[in-house]
Amino acid sequence: MRRLLPTLVILCASALAGVGATSAMAQSQTEGREAAGLIIVFKDDANASAKLGGEGPWASGRDRVRAQWDGQARKGRERLARLKKEAGLPDATPGEAGNAGLLRFDRPLRGQALENAVRRARLHPDVAWVEPDVLVPRLAPRMPNDALFSQQWHLQAPDLAAGNAAGLNLPSPWGDTTGSSSGPTAVVAVVDSGIRPSHPDLAGKLLPGHDLVSDLSVANDGDGRDADPTDPGDWVDANDRTKPLFAGCDLASSSWHGTFIAGQIAAATDNVQGVAGINWNARILPVRVAGKCGALLSDLLDGLRWAAGLPVSGLPTNPNPARVINLSFGGDVACDGAYQTTIDAVTNAGSLIVVAAGNLDTTLTRPADCRRVMAVASVRKDGAKAAYSNFGTRVAVAAPGGSTEGGTTTLLLSTDNSGSTTPGADIYSYKQGSSFAAPQAAGIASLMLAVNPSLTPRQLIERMKAGARPHEAVAGLAACGTPGTGVCNCTTATCGTGLLDARTSVQLATGPAVVIRPLNEVEPGTVITLDGQQSVAIPGASIVSYQWVQVSGPPVALSSANTAVATATLVSESTYVFSLTVVDNFGRSGEDTVRGVAVMPPPPAGGGGGGGATSHLWGLSLWAWVIAVAWFQRRRPRG
Repeated sequence: MRRLLPTLVILCASALAGVGATSAMAQSQTEGREAAGLIIVFKDDANASAKLGGEGPWASGRDRVRAQWDGQARKGRERLARLKKEAGLPDATPGEAGNAGLLRFDRPLRGQALENAVRRARLHPDVAWVEPDVLVPRLAPRMPNDALFSQQWHLQAPDLAAGNAAGLNLPSPWGDTTGSSSGPTAVVAVVDSGIRPSHPDLAGKLLPGHDLVSDLSVANDGDGRDADPTDPGDWVDANDRTKPLFAGCDLASSSWHGTFIAGQIAAATDNVQGVAGINWNARILPVRVAGKCGALLSDLLDGLRWAAGLPVSGLPTNPNPARVINLSFGGDVACDGAYQTTIDAVTNAGSLIVVAAGNLDTTLTRPADCRRVMAVASVRKDGAKAAYSNFGTRVAVAAPGGSTEGGTTTLLLSTDNSGSTTPGADIYSYKQGSSFAAPQAAGIASLMLAVNPSLTPRQLIERMKAGARPHEAVAGLAACGTPGTGVCNCTTATCGTGLLDARTSVQLATGPAVVIRPLNEVEPGTVITLDGQQSVAIPGASIVSYQWVQVSGPPVALSSANTAVATATLVSESTYVFSLTVVDNFGRSGEDTVRGVAVMPPPPAGGGGGGGATSHLWGLSLWAWVIAVAWFQRRRPRG
C-alpha cells in the first residue's frame, strides 16, 4: 500500500488538472447562453456514425440503409438514457442531432446549471465530445464604416416613420454576400461618359476599359477610339453651340456622369472614407461612349457589344465580359431595329442590360421600351414617382433616383469631380435622375450573381420584380398615368411591380424570400399578428409550407404557427424575436426574423412633477383641516 501512494497522488493531480481544463472549456461554450439540450458523441461511435451517414441511400438500397440507421438510432437513445442516469444529468429526452446523439432538456438550462451538466457529461468515460445545443445566430447585417454612409439614405432599410419608403434594404443582404471579387460575375460595365480613375473611392475597382467615342468633336479628348476610357469632361459652352452638331444642345457643365454611377455600384466600401457601393467587391468595366451633348447611337450600340465580350470591328475583344451592363441613356423615339437587335445579341451572350426609364415625365422611349432590358423608374424618398421620371408598362421596378424637395436629404450621394469643364478635384456630391435609379438595380443584380452565377438575364429581372415591395401611396397625390403630371403615386402599370428590395432579391437568387411585416411596440398582454403573407417564391415555384417559432424572449404560445399568419400574446415587458421559415415545392427554404417589444406606457403626468396621486390626497387632507378649524372656531364660547 505504501508504494502505491505516489501513483495515486499523480493520478489525482492529473484528474484535477483535467477537471480544470474541462471546466474552462465548458464555461467558454455556455457563458451567457441558453441551451435546449446537449449534443453528445460517444468514443466508440464517432467513426461508426460518420461511416453510416456517408454511405447514402444509393450504396446498398434505401431500405437497408434506413433499417441500419433506425437500429443505430434506437441503440443510441438507450445509451443516452443510461448516460443521463449515470452522470446525474437533468431530465431530458434522448434523440439525434445529425450523426450525434441529443439529450433535449425538459426545461432549457443556462448559467451554472448548464455548465454543471456539460462538465458531468464530459467526465463520463464513454463520452468523446459534448456541446450545448444552442441557437446558432444568423449572419448579422454588415454595416460599412464609410464616413458618408449615413447620408446614403437610398441604401438603408425602409423606414416609413422616418419618411424613407424607398430605401433599398441593403445592410441585410450584405450579411450574406458583398459580391464576387473575381470571375465574370464580378464585372459590371458602365456604358457612359467614361471614368475619373484618380478618384480615391474607385482605386483598385476599375478594369481596363475602352473609349468608343468616334467623333473627335464629341470625344473632347483629342483622339478617337482608344483604350483610355478617362472622362475629359463633357461641358457644352456657347462656342460649341455654333457648330451644327451641337446646335440643339443645352449649355451645360461637365456631368462626370459615369464616375457618379460607378461609385453607386462599386465604390470602395468599408474603407472608412467616402461612400459605400452596393457591391463591395465588384470591378467596374468603364466603356466610354458619350462626350459633349451625349452619345452617337452607333457608338452606344458598339459599346454594348464590346461590354458583353462580342466582337466589334476595329477593336480588340474585351477580355472581361460583363454579366451586368448599366446603360443610363434616354431617347426621344420608340425602340427600333438597330437597338433591339443589339440588345438581343447582348442578352443572348448572357449579359443583363439595365436601363434608365428617362427624365421627361412621359411614356417610355428607347432603350427603356425595348424588349429584354430591365427598365427602372425613379422614385423619391417617400416612394412617390419622381417628378421627372418616365413611366410605362415595360418598367420592371422602381428605385430611388433622388429629388430636390428635401435638399441633400432626398438627393443621391456618390463619387464626383469638382470641375465645371475640365477635371478638378475628386469629390462627392448629390444628384438626381433616373440615370441614378438604374445603377441600383445593376448593383443588386451583381450581388445576386455572386450567390448564383447561373442566373440568366431574364431570371435576374423576374426575381427582382418578384422581390419588390409594394408601391407606397402618398396622401394627396394622384395615380401616375398622364404625361406631365409630375410627382404622382406609382402603380404596377406605370412603375413596375414595386420598389426594388435588395434583401428579397438576393434571397430569391437561390430560394424563396421571407418577408415579414414589422411589429410596433405594444403593451404587455397584447395579441400580436405575425404576418408573412408577402413572402415570395422564385418565379415558377410556390411556397408550400410556413413555420413560425419563437427565438427569444419569455416563452409564449403561437397560434396557427404553420400558416403565413400566426398570433401570439406578449405576456410581459421584454423583447421577443420570432422566426419564419418557408419552403417551396422544390424543397428550397428561406428564413427571416422579426422583433417585437412589449413595454408599459409611461404613467400620465400628474401635479407636482409625478406626484399626482399623492397630491390629490394631500389636497383633500388640507381641505379637511381647514373645515375642522372653522368648525372648532365657531363652537368656541364668545368672551
